[in-house]
Amino acid sequence: MIKALIFDFGNVFINLNIEAAHKHALEMFQIEELSEEMLGFNSFYEQGLISTDEFLEFYSDNFPKLSKEELINIWNFMLKDFPQRRLNFLKELQQSSKYKLILLSNTNVLHIDYIKKHVPFYEAFKNCFDAFYLSHEIQLVKPNQDIFEFVLNENKLKAEACVFIDDNKDNIDAANALNIKTWHINPETEDVINLFTTRKELFL
Repeated sequence: MIKALIFDFGNVFINLNIEAAHKHALEMFQIEELSEEMLGFNSFYEQGLISTDEFLEFYSDNFPKLSKEELINIWNFMLKDFPQRRLNFLKELQQSSKYKLILLSNTNVLHIDYIKKHVPFYEAFKNCFDAFYLSHEIQLVKPNQDIFEFVLNENKLKAEACVFIDDNKDNIDAANALNIKTWHINPETEDVINLFTTRKELFL
């Protein structure tokens, strides 16, 4: 019996354009690809291991022609719209009280600050959840197994009693390895609001 629904944030609730953001970054930086060092700093920032100031200082040192504001815009370029229908779906779920609702997102301070500013119902969204885990706050990231174990332990849940929804295959594979039921959602063709009609088998 399913007791908890664990949701990713990006490309599940808020739309992202990761490919366009990557292309935009390369154009702005005037480089062919992101270096290992850049990828490392991005990861450190997502894990909350470095501050926003340290993160921006690294990029300012490497790309001195770009202003701090330009760097922030490059970083937030992937964030798109958050359709109201997904909040409505979540509110209905909360009101039904059938499941424990958990958010589990790899994110960072700059992205959350942007979302708070541009998504007027962010607080209402957050308040729908029984637990709200952001990678930079808990210093754990998907797809590492320890983040899933953390969520299960914190909420006294068995893996088999959870459904995890994410658009990233590595994250889905990590959850599957722990026997968590999963929906590898395709943001191009699927919508989380259809969870109970398109993925009925998860709840049998």
